Amino acid sequence: MGWKTKYNIEFKGLKEGLHDYEFEADRRFFEHFDEGLVETGEVQIKVQLEKRSSFLKLNFDFSGWVELICDRCLEPYQQDIELATDIFVKFGEEDEFDEGDNVIWVLPEEHVINLTQVMYEYIVLSIPLKHVHPNKTGENSCDPEMLKKLKTYLLHETEEEQDEKEIDPRWAALRNLKNNN
Repeated sequence: MGWKTKYNIEFKGLKEGLHDYEFEADRRFFEHFDEGLVETGEVQIKVQLEKRSSFLKLNFDFSGWVELICDRCLEPYQQDIELATDIFVKFGEEDEFDEGDNVIWVLPEEHVINLTQVMYEYIVLSIPLKHVHPNKTGENSCDPEMLKKLKTYLLHETEEEQDEKEIDPRWAALRNLKNNN
């Protein structure tokens, strides 16, 4: 278990009510996840545990940044992330119940819960699907050299494609009609 123990919350012996915890996910955290989307970042994670007699409620608040590779120019950039979510921890056998994605089942004899995997999954879920440099003050932050190469390549390819295609005479007639208007 080793490094994961710093992401444990020991809940046995806590009084009912609210308890606050703070964690950090940095480069050392992300390097433990093989083939992960994120390799480095700095994410602060605040967890508020609400203990009740029959369940625990965990309020997560993620804020920080992760480093991603831009889909457009292939340069690394820092993606800001923010997420607030709740998870319920219930006691019993997991295979007996199916209550949704935000419920974790813990055996009744357990006294600690490890949040490492949960934290990693929520960090990854908070990342947008499209990985591009954020626009700051209306300017594109992508590498201008790469954008120029892409534009040249795309324009060159489309001209060649147009030359190679034989135009169906019916479409040519329609194109002439469009051009006359």
